[in-house]
Amino acid sequence: MPDGLPSGTAILKPRRARPFFGRHPWVLDSAIDRVEGEPADGDVVDLQTHDGQFVARGLWNSQSRLRVRLYAFGTPVPLDDALWRSRLAAAVALRKSLGFDDPAGGCRLVNSEGDDLSGLIVDRYGDYLAVQVTALAMERRLETIGDTLESLVAPRGILLRGAERGLSKLEGLHLPDRVLRGTEPAGPVFVVEHGLRFGVDLAEGQKTGFYLDQRDNRRAAALYARGRRVLDMFSYSGGFALACAVAGRAASVLAVDTSAKATALIEANAALNGVANVTAETADAFQRLDSLATAGETFGMVVLDPPKFARSRASLDDALRAYHRINRVACDLLEPGGILVTCSCSGSVSREDFLQMLAGVAQRAGRTLQLLEVRGAAADHPVSASCLEGEYLKCVIARVV
Repeated sequence: MPDGLPSGTAILKPRRARPFFGRHPWVLDSAIDRVEGEPADGDVVDLQTHDGQFVARGLWNSQSRLRVRLYAFGTPVPLDDALWRSRLAAAVALRKSLGFDDPAGGCRLVNSEGDDLSGLIVDRYGDYLAVQVTALAMERRLETIGDTLESLVAPRGILLRGAERGLSKLEGLHLPDRVLRGTEPAGPVFVVEHGLRFGVDLAEGQKTGFYLDQRDNRRAAALYARGRRVLDMFSYSGGFALACAVAGRAASVLAVDTSAKATALIEANAALNGVANVTAETADAFQRLDSLATAGETFGMVVLDPPKFARSRASLDDALRAYHRINRVACDLLEPGGILVTCSCSGSVSREDFLQMLAGVAQRAGRTLQLLEVRGAAADHPVSASCLEGEYLKCVIARVV
């Protein structure tokens, strides 16, 4: 077929078209009645109602339960290189308009559905870009993506980071980490965030190397840290710990992570910023929380920023139990009037789910939780109103009485 034009048509079951007329980009296999034509994985397909009305145009993947990702609605425009280049240019322009173009800083340049580029994430760290592909559709268009990013941003290098193992299997992705364009940095890349410097491991760090989505939440948390003894659990590279120690003027910070590589990174970042009141410790977070409570330790602030507990709605109950457990122990560790900063990056856990979990924690702990701030990701992580599943990050700052 000509570039960007459909090689098949996915026909929806009766009464299943409404979400897609509402511009939701994910068509599950359960919504599709049949396919006309023989589209190969990654090919363009049209989406039609059961009575033949055009709905949208997207990309096909027979290996995924998410059978079609939609990129054009209402008008059947070609999904060609020109469209991908224009979407990438719009995403980069948005970040510039928001003030995220500091060459010494980091930001998310492309946020998947939030930028009408479902399955593509691009983060900038100084002179380097880290690209993460979470959809087969985007894997097949990596050359266009690499060429366009190179012309728009002119980075020293573009690194491709693989998606989570489970997601790669579900999407049929086979993407080893590699250099997509330019050169790989010889060591960590250093970025500045609200006056603090952080070393970012683009080759082996978690996600694309750093949690850019928590940028403004780290600054917000620091405002409550003054003079307090702070416990930062699941600290990774020490983002919250250093923000509380430096900007927040905390009395002291204990930063705990299960990874020895992470705690080494915390120590390196503390030294980089001349911080002497941060102690990094390698330990299982659940066990360390329990041992601190058993020892009768108390803190003026506890920060909980755990990894994703829920991979899907099927694991929601288990995830909520895990969130309840760590927040319950955190309440025991907090002195009266202490500050709890608690986060969830599980997209399957809604904001309402998370707040209801905290209500249960308050009941079981016999403490009052005063919600001071309920926050999300920084502005360089936009969310499409048509795909609220993209609003994955929750950050609650509460006073525990």
